[in-house]
Amino acid sequence: MTEEHSHIVPYKTFLIIWFALLILTGITIAVAQYNLGALNIWVALGIATLKAGLVVSVFMHMQYESYLFKLSLLSALAILAIFIGFTFFDVLYR
Repeated sequence: MTEEHSHIVPYKTFLIIWFALLILTGITIAVAQYNLGALNIWVALGIATLKAGLVVSVFMHMQYESYLFKLSLLSALAILAIFIGFTFFDVLYR
């Protein structure tokens, strides 16, 4: 038999995360106005990673999952980040 767990997250938490996502989107737009050279990609990916982390943690209830599930998600995302990073290195030094 499976047990169902319900995690009730207050609306206040959702609103705080939503405002944080709006602020991070504004930061993304503001940073895009400046030419940082090769750092443009890394800054944009860093902000996008932070926003994705907020969404996964709160809206997808990852904070309530087991340690093994968190570890497998983290390792898959780390491998994806490595592949994206190598792709950018290849494009940058052509």
